[in-house]
Amino acid sequence: MTSFLWPRSNSRGSDMWQQDQLDRIVKADDLHISPFREDGKTYGTPTWIWCVQVKGELYVRGYHGTASRWYQAAVKQRTGRISAAGSVIDVSFEPVSLSDEINNAIDEAYEEKYRTSSYLRPMIDKRARAATVRVVPRDTREHHR
Repeated sequence: MTSFLWPRSNSRGSDMWQQDQLDRIVKADDLHISPFREDGKTYGTPTWIWCVQVKGELYVRGYHGTASRWYQAAVKQRTGRISAAGSVIDVSFEPVSLSDEINNAIDEAYEEKYRTSSYLRPMIDKRARAATVRVVPRDTREHHR
């Protein structure tokens, strides 16, 4: 089954998530990220990662900071896909500057969502903050698994 979602545009002019879709992704907490490999055609091995939403946008971070393999591929290739909440979605990856003020709000979202996890502290330290990525839908198609 495939459903079609019309993207919204944000202040940067890029597509945004439909709020109900974003809510499903974040609530499911089963996001797997697959940036393209070097050839720009083959998806990388899906990597399970944490995700949060801030101001209607989806953010992820590399636990191992910029050394995270998925992060390096995402920054280099800029596109790929995610699978979450029963859907596979084509996305773009936009690195977030360490100095970007949104990082404080992302920290708060991680603290709220993952407050009981022993992995929380590393996800809000400088190393992980340096590997923050905004995940943006590339088109309106949502493929259900």
